[in-house]
Amino acid sequence: MRLIDRRTMSLLSLSAVLSPAALAAETYPSRPIHLIVGFTAGATSDVIARIFAQAADPLLGQQVVVENKPGAGSSIAAEYVAHSTKDGYTLFVPALSTLTDEIVNPSRSTRLGRDFSSIALLGYIAIVLIVDPAANVRSVSELIALAKSKPGRLSFASVGAGTLPHLAGVLFEQRAGIQLLHVPYPGSPQAVTDVMAGRVTMFFAPASSIIGQVESGRVLALATAGAKRCSALPKVPTMAEAGMPNFDTSLWLGLDGPAGLSRPVVEKLAGVAKTAMQAPQSAAALVKQGYDSHYLGPSQFAAFIASERTRWTAVAHAAGLTSKT
Repeated sequence: MRLIDRRTMSLLSLSAVLSPAALAAETYPSRPIHLIVGFTAGATSDVIARIFAQAADPLLGQQVVVENKPGAGSSIAAEYVAHSTKDGYTLFVPALSTLTDEIVNPSRSTRLGRDFSSIALLGYIAIVLIVDPAANVRSVSELIALAKSKPGRLSFASVGAGTLPHLAGVLFEQRAGIQLLHVPYPGSPQAVTDVMAGRVTMFFAPASSIIGQVESGRVLALATAGAKRCSALPKVPTMAEAGMPNFDTSLWLGLDGPAGLSRPVVEKLAGVAKTAMQAPQSAAALVKQGYDSHYLGPSQFAAFIASERTRWTAVAHAAGLTSKT
């Protein structure tokens, strides 16, 4: 009679009481996971994704490989993940910019919440209004005065039409009563480079992409576009403190898989995300990026996305970036 080893017996016993999906989660992952980022290397999503991947590797027992597929407001990456196999080995880092791009460009073939399995909200990155020091403005009020004296001649950078930096710039125009020229870039690093070179006047930049440049004086931070000051830039006032209240445009980041991902795998990844982002080594690295950790699980994250869609759709309509249907 052939003997059956203990491991085989354990698996046979487990399979008798667990559903196929739950059993798959017990052995998941058995190979590397690919984490798809919709922006260039060095961009905010990329930086946070790599911190997450490094912390998640030992928790999952497999490597988390970060892949950049930039373009079209992250819709290229979104489509890639949405059409991938629903096995948990291809994941996506959605951001607020992913959602605003969908709102401004309703022809996009993918939609957060509909075409993805919501796994976790990872947290927020402060958005900071920066200018080239050579612009000779030292406050938000001085920047507005300069823009009013040169209507349509000052420019603001974004990381693509419909992204958060774009909507923040448009909202700034609307609230300040000014006209600016929109200049889109493929990612934050390129936009920051052109601010430093004086080729573009301003940029509502993710804190992670400009902290070093602010500290070295290569760019000037006028205000943080959030409800509170950025922990990495404590001397920089909020937009409210600078004279423009209710200007909360913090950038959130999350973790998604393709729609139809099994619930046990979603729950396993959500637990890993929470542990990975709250680990001491991760927390220390994230604070330096101006990151505010704020975890939401699968159901809460799905509800959060729905509320954010309502909020930013109203902003886009008010800014004239899309029409009501």
